[in-house]
Amino acid sequence: MKKIDLKNWSRRQHYHHFIALKDPYFALTIPLDVSTAYKKSKDDKISFFAVYLHACMKAINHTENFKYRIIDDEIFELDIIHASATILREDHTFGFSYINFSENFEEFNLNLIKEKQRVSESSELYPPVYGLDCIHCSALPWFSFSSQKEPFSGLQDSIPKIAFSKSYQLGDKLLMNVSISVNHALIDGYHVNLFSKKFQQFLNIK
Repeated sequence: MKKIDLKNWSRRQHYHHFIALKDPYFALTIPLDVSTAYKKSKDDKISFFAVYLHACMKAINHTENFKYRIIDDEIFELDIIHASATILREDHTFGFSYINFSENFEEFNLNLIKEKQRVSESSELYPPVYGLDCIHCSALPWFSFSSQKEPFSGLQDSIPKIAFSKSYQLGDKLLMNVSISVNHALIDGYHVNLFSKKFQQFLNIK
């Protein structure tokens, strides 16, 4: 974990401006091409969710500002970011998960499978492990949305939140809309662009 020198940070004025707002958060919804990722999941008989979530987490961990967190009014860049995804149960409730990230897909997928099993066998909402070193993400596979709003507690929150829509065909491409909600004190549109480009890059890996 690395502390950001706020006094000498190039975004210090932006940080102080947005952190003083009652609502410093903004959200964008971006269509991404998941054609290759979907084909890979079918060819290899693995979860499509696992494939695109792993690509997402790789992009998160390769985008510096998405690893920033506010801790006791100071900014830190965390070493590694894990996934806290909502996992659906058979009774249509869900539980929050904590999926340890690995650059290796097989290891990450195993961690996801273990968390799916834990959530399915529990009625608890929260995972036994939790922290700021994660992103909050949800899959909404029932419909394709063009915008999405996250719940807001009113408390200062520096964890990015991501939602994945149902995939849809457009010409010869399979697309999925991805909603990205972030704290503007830490992340600008430029950084969302960096993340989305990395995400698409990793989705395209065969």
